[in-house]
Amino acid sequence: MRIRKALPADRPALFALWNDSCLSGEVVYKPLNDEAFARLFERNPNYDGTYDFVCEENGEIVGFITGAEKKEFLPGETRENTPGYLTAIFVLPDMRRRGIGGALLAALEDAFRAAGKKSFVSSGNNPVNLPWFIPGTPGHDHNNAPGTDVDCAGYPFLLKYGYADAHREVSMYLNLKDYKYRSEVEATRQRLLSEGIYTGRYDVSLQCEFDGMCDRVGSEYWRKVLQDETTAAHPRVILAGVYQNHIIGFTGPVDREPSGRGWFTGICVDPLYGQRGVATVLFNDLMREFIKEGAQFSTLFTGIDNHAQRLYRHTGFEVRRTFAIMKKEA
Repeated sequence: MRIRKALPADRPALFALWNDSCLSGEVVYKPLNDEAFARLFERNPNYDGTYDFVCEENGEIVGFITGAEKKEFLPGETRENTPGYLTAIFVLPDMRRRGIGGALLAALEDAFRAAGKKSFVSSGNNPVNLPWFIPGTPGHDHNNAPGTDVDCAGYPFLLKYGYADAHREVSMYLNLKDYKYRSEVEATRQRLLSEGIYTGRYDVSLQCEFDGMCDRVGSEYWRKVLQDETTAAHPRVILAGVYQNHIIGFTGPVDREPSGRGWFTGICVDPLYGQRGVATVLFNDLMREFIKEGAQFSTLFTGIDNHAQRLYRHTGFEVRRTFAIMKKEA
């Protein structure tokens, strides 16, 4: 048995390992083929294969691991202060409990240490986003696994090797044919309007200020989303709450993925304007915009203790999976 760097020639064996686990129901990830690998990995500017390792025994690939590091950074991020990300690990079923997984993990961690990483993480911040199927649906999917699925074998495996839960996220799902717009949402919209707060489609020509909201929320990601979308030649629909030329809440951009999933980056409300119903109106508008775009379903993930779950549940979303954000110090 030997651990070595993965080579392009190994890919058929790697895909077989990956896909066998998918088809057996061990993991919820989508199967891999050459086109999917090129889309998720090779065309990803953060991926170069540096953190891919295989275990080979008698000429056969019996396990592999893949990891990543960020190469494109948000403000405040650097190569030195971002972690090494564990993306996925697979071992042939009849070769398990022989230390292969541990050896692969050690090789990945050693490579991260050599790159100066101070911690190793399994989380949705991984720049390699693995799409997965929502259990109990007709092939509906989510575009990114937010950590380690607590119902898969990888979770106790990582606990065994020193990883700990830093946080938990739940994935929530709504079949849009079941969505119902409630009259109280419109009543809330009118009340907000009487208070000087507009909620609905945002006109980018207004050039409203949004840095204050992003500062108070503490999200450089959402700041970048708003900067990119409001300056685009052909911006997608953004739903916003606006007060006196300030964006005080937003959701979107509204998009529909080829799978039929309604896609958006998240929902945000300035803490200065919280508890007024802005999020309720915008989130319900988002569902209606998805339906206009022809989306069949929507998914999201949020903190297991996040009070926003109440809004999502009230809109019709249900929890379908729980993921652990896991971390180990170097």
